[in-house]
Amino acid sequence: MSSGIKQVILVRTDLDMGKGKLAAQACHASLGAYRKAAKLTPLIARAWERASEAKIVVKIRGEEELIKFRAWADQNKLPSYMVEDAGRTQLEPGTKTALAIGPADIEKLKPTEVLQLL
Repeated sequence: MSSGIKQVILVRTDLDMGKGKLAAQACHASLGAYRKAAKLTPLIARAWERASEAKIVVKIRGEEELIKFRAWADQNKLPSYMVEDAGRTQLEPGTKTALAIGPADIEKLKPTEVLQLL
């Protein structure tokens, strides 16, 4: 396995979430995607665990971008997890707040292709 295994976490900045809320949403996304990867690609998930669980966090502008990235991840057969808030504190129930893609080999994440979606 490559040491280039990473997870990308995309978090919406247009919602004006507090810093703690934003961090919690990123964590929910990361764990959700990891759990999917552990089932779908267990060798990659274990390699990511051994390689310090590298993450890249990216700010995005809105729900439309989250949906685009989710479709891209699905199209490329990458594990992903979209967070929809429960609505107990700052946001309306069902608000899409964050998306994690991977862990996956960085070559499959295609950073230049991802950046073109922004």
